Amino acid sequence: MRELPRIPGFVNAHCHAFQRALRGRIEGGDFWAWRDTMLELAASQTPERVRTSYADVYRELHAAGYTAVGEFHYLGLEEGRAASAAAAEAGVELVLLHVAYARGGIERFRQESVAEYLRELEELRAGGIRVGVAPHSVRACPPDWLAELGRYAAQEELPLHVHADEQPREIDECLAEHGVRPIELLDACGCLGPRTTVVHATHADGNELDLLAAADARVCACPTTEANLGDGFLPVERLLHRGIDLCIGSDSNVRIDPLEELRELDGIARRQSGRRDVFPVDDLLEIGTVGGARALGLESWPNVGIDTGHPQLADVEDWRSALVAGCSADVLRG
Repeated sequence: MRELPRIPGFVNAHCHAFQRALRGRIEGGDFWAWRDTMLELAASQTPERVRTSYADVYRELHAAGYTAVGEFHYLGLEEGRAASAAAAEAGVELVLLHVAYARGGIERFRQESVAEYLRELEELRAGGIRVGVAPHSVRACPPDWLAELGRYAAQEELPLHVHADEQPREIDECLAEHGVRPIELLDACGCLGPRTTVVHATHADGNELDLLAAADARVCACPTTEANLGDGFLPVERLLHRGIDLCIGSDSNVRIDPLEELRELDGIARRQSGRRDVFPVDDLLEIGTVGGARALGLESWPNVGIDTGHPQLADVEDWRSALVAGCSADVLRG
């Protein structure tokens, strides 16, 4: 049998596996209407449903070349254990980004206190589940929660993941409540550092990007979901200019294909800059692999093979360039 060239497996640094069920449904006219539909779906989840449906999603991730996933999880403790079991069944490395939720959303998302949240996190860790600290957002976690979670993540040397600056309304509400923008609030509360991943940052301004760079924090881009939800365009070249690291996520799983996420990211950068050379090929592949592993605190994870005999790679000069320029995940082999 022909030996395939292999590269590090792709790492999905931001996933909401249950949202896969929304694919193809009528979801409303904007992000906030979609969110209402998503909340209805979230309310219906059970540990048994999570165990079964997440295994299906994680198998789809694995078939698409993702060998590790960060599950941004806010459905409950037992459902978190079910997600871990589903990932093990599918053969995917999982980091459970267990979400802290003080307010908003629906009741099942919320903990009564930071202490309750940390008890849940410690219980998951004691059960052998790899975890990260995940304040959902500045909408869901007030400053006292953010400060405590930032301290805990630093003390325990755990990844900290948080949504921020995905939508203009989110920024407006933060300014009205706190007088600062979301990433500025995260910085003031001690949540920015080298283990921090800010998810989306679609509408981050220059000062917020400067704060991310100064803290050596990174951004997780989810281009197919951000396009689907009408979030806008990540200011890619401005991040690169500041040396801010990137990783990718499938987020709502409207598409599961790391090569498409990377191609969307590259396409945004090209359109914004008017240039074709914003990302070297090797840099894009590193964003999709090593970048996600660093975001999740993974030191090792399975690699993937490249089927260079696939028709999509026929008669190409350089399979690495062709991979990110025009291939689907069909060319990847676990």
